[in-house]
Amino acid sequence: MKLPGLVKRLWVTFKSPSKAALWILLLLGFMGGVIFWGGFNTAMEASNSEAFCTGCHEMKDNVFQEYRDTIHYANRSGVRASCPDCHVPHEWTYKIIRKVQASKELWGKLTGKVDTPEKFEAHRREMAEREWKRMKDTDSRECRNCHNFNYMDFSLQGQRAAKMHSTSLASGESTCIDCHKGIAHHLPDMSGVPGF
Repeated sequence: MKLPGLVKRLWVTFKSPSKAALWILLLLGFMGGVIFWGGFNTAMEASNSEAFCTGCHEMKDNVFQEYRDTIHYANRSGVRASCPDCHVPHEWTYKIIRKVQASKELWGKLTGKVDTPEKFEAHRREMAEREWKRMKDTDSRECRNCHNFNYMDFSLQGQRAAKMHSTSLASGESTCIDCHKGIAHHLPDMSGVPGF
């Protein structure tokens, strides 16, 4: 097709106000969608960083300090799990659901529910139990992003751990969080809870 013919066809198409308006609306809608999607994904990734998670003193001064003393923060291999690795699913649909759930945590920040160490400790058990339930309900999905018992060398584990990993965990009778509460953060006061 020759360029003058294409220009003439475009002129005829856009000469009619109704057709031109429709094309402009479609183009603006497409461009708006691209801009919205880019902005949305940029915001999602920005809120999925350790810097964002520790941006409020409630997290930075409490659980982040505890986490820094664990093997998930620093270890001999240099592999590090940050806040989102454990608390935000990798799959997009589950990630969106978790982000909506996290809005309750932001509300707690805005209202000052846990803005002092004393308030934080008073709510620690409630927050921990909510997180443990979420992990139990998802079969510790975020743990399994890094830890896969199919590739564990049971001969390098203690007897009890090797038995649990090769039987109960493999059969689905239990999940990671059943045994590994307090692995990255201090346990709350668990008085009155059987097994603690």
